[in-house]
Amino acid sequence: MFVLELSKPSGICLAALVDDRIRGYVVCSRYDTVWHIMNIAIDHTWRRRGIATSLLERLFERADRPGAQYTLEVRLSNDPAIALYERFGFASAGLRRGYYHDNKEDALIMWRTVPERRATGPLIEGAPQGVRA
Repeated sequence: MFVLELSKPSGICLAALVDDRIRGYVVCSRYDTVWHIMNIAIDHTWRRRGIATSLLERLFERADRPGAQYTLEVRLSNDPAIALYERFGFASAGLRRGYYHDNKEDALIMWRTVPERRATGPLIEGAPQGVRA
């Protein structure tokens, strides 16, 4: 899978290097207008240090456009990953039963859509919520 994804010109593959060693990576493929985060993995001894957050930030810096959509699957038991994705605006949209081959665990399907238009300008003090100059 990885060699194929790395060879696609439409995908984005990023690695996090610490001391010249790969400590994490993300593989994301584009299918028409939808980005599919295929895999994000962090060396178990380097987890909880912000590496996954940094990888996702870089991915979105490169790929985000108004209306862009992202999808991914995550193990139902992976609460830390689900919380991370939710912080980036992903929302659950269903299950894939028996998705993971190693133990037949279900996967949570998550989606994120970049707003079509982002509000600009400062908020007007005292105006209804979200009203901008």
